[in-house]
Amino acid sequence: MAMLPLVLHWFFIEWYSGKKSSSALFQHITALFECSMAAVITLLVSDPVGVLYIRSCRVLMLSDWYTMLYNPSPDYVTTVHCTHEAVYPLYTIVFIYYAFCLVLMMLLRPLLVKKIACGLGKSDRFKSIYAALYFFPILTVLQAVGGGLLYYAFPYIILVLSLVTLAVYMSASEIENCYDLLVRKKRLIVLFSHWLLHAYGIISISRVDKLEQDLPLLALVPTPALFYLFTAKFTEPSRILSEGANGH
Repeated sequence: MAMLPLVLHWFFIEWYSGKKSSSALFQHITALFECSMAAVITLLVSDPVGVLYIRSCRVLMLSDWYTMLYNPSPDYVTTVHCTHEAVYPLYTIVFIYYAFCLVLMMLLRPLLVKKIACGLGKSDRFKSIYAALYFFPILTVLQAVGGGLLYYAFPYIILVLSLVTLAVYMSASEIENCYDLLVRKKRLIVLFSHWLLHAYGIISISRVDKLEQDLPLLALVPTPALFYLFTAKFTEPSRILSEGANGH
């Protein structure tokens, strides 16, 4: 949940930056700085205050995330709202982090975009910021409702979504070979970012007591991108249509 704002920032910056814009890289770096600073500040204000670690209650079962559903009702008449966060601070710390992300974004990003986003029209410059004003409330609701489910399923969600978004990006950018990938540095940054997500998902799934068996799976991180590059030429729509017209 902490990585999602950064990934979405990068996605919308890339989406709205335009092919000729030179400001995308600076916006990517600024988004990374915003999220990193928000994470550090969130850790510093959490218990124990002033240090970069937290004291957390151990998660034992899914119901630990939804203690509000277990408020007692004496005599089945009045519900006593006395439950607390059993997984403290894993549930509320995400909301604090999102608040700091939003504040830092509103303080830093508009000034940066106004100064360097000269390749975009006035109406397009701030679209990545407007997108964040939409996805932060969505992420907040997602954490509030599905925090427990995400706690157990996030490694698999990361792997699937990172594979899908990588395929969509390479298809939308018309990347069909290694040259198309290397011709622009921005594409390499996107590729390496997805590889980091692949690696993070694999490490999250790995069993702590059998790391020597699971960590070699990290060698599979480049496999989806290589598979796409090797097979893209066989699924080119124009080629399929031309072969169909020729009767092949």
